[in-house]
Amino acid sequence: MVLLQKENVNGVLLSAGLALPAYFLGICFPIIGGPVFGILLGIVLAGITRPASFEPGIRFTGKKILQYSIILLGFEMNLFNVIAIGGTSFSVMIFTLLTSFVVAYGMGRVLHLDFGTTILIGAGTGICGGSAIAAVAPVIGAKDKDIIFSISTIFLFNIIAVFLFPFLGHVMGMSDMGFGMWAGTAINDTSSVVAAGYSYSADAGNYATIVKLTRALMIVPVCVIMAVFMAHRKKNQNGQFEIKKIFPWFILWFVAASIINTTGILPTSWSHVLGNAGKFFIIVAMVAIGLNTNLKSLVRNGIRPIVLGLTTWFCVAVMSLIMQHFWGIM
Repeated sequence: MVLLQKENVNGVLLSAGLALPAYFLGICFPIIGGPVFGILLGIVLAGITRPASFEPGIRFTGKKILQYSIILLGFEMNLFNVIAIGGTSFSVMIFTLLTSFVVAYGMGRVLHLDFGTTILIGAGTGICGGSAIAAVAPVIGAKDKDIIFSISTIFLFNIIAVFLFPFLGHVMGMSDMGFGMWAGTAINDTSSVVAAGYSYSADAGNYATIVKLTRALMIVPVCVIMAVFMAHRKKNQNGQFEIKKIFPWFILWFVAASIINTTGILPTSWSHVLGNAGKFFIIVAMVAIGLNTNLKSLVRNGIRPIVLGLTTWFCVAVMSLIMQHFWGIM
């Protein structure tokens, strides 16, 4: 790991200070979430002239602090969740994940979107929203604008899903387990999954939460696969293949943290504190990314990521229903 160096202190402290109000706003408005508030606050302040001494720390925060936050999130992951949902539910999850990436990649090419934006929206839709975007971004070398496009797009459809999914679930007469599976595999952010699930029923909310937390563990294989893909891509460009230079080593620490939490070595209160620290540092990183944003560039390209996100989200939601119908879960 890269330790915090003196030249990075100013930028890190600035980002952390701005993240505090975003964090509390996220608590007050959990459907929106702290990361979205963090990005918005960063973008609003990006146009204000600041001393050059802040720049190294802001860049460090948007890259390295982002990785450290993912490691801390591992302390709230429980590997037994994979066993709890069963093989049938796991198969639904795998098919929705594959659908997300295939549709996102195809539509990204049709819409002529950057590779980074395409993959991040695919990851955010298929895995777990902002956390997946934060994990995959450093693996593929995503630009700040790619992260902002993807986070904003995922947020939009999270809000819509909270109100739309329970209504459609009742129209289709879905069982509690069926709706929980649907919400857990087709809604992105945890807060939105919980809100939609428990508005349907308590049992649906419980099951949706388990599915969602298990789905979040897909961060690990996806990041490893992306690392291998990026290594091959670089080989095709310059004839070199060095997986160790691009492998997401922070993901191994994430796995280690997940194993520690699963074994129960750490008290639950400690795991909760570390997990919350990870969520806060994601907001800190989002503030830094917002501070380095060119708002005019976002406005010029804003509609295409939304079209990509809508198409991908729709296909994932439909695939979840198809697989549930096949397995008789609905």
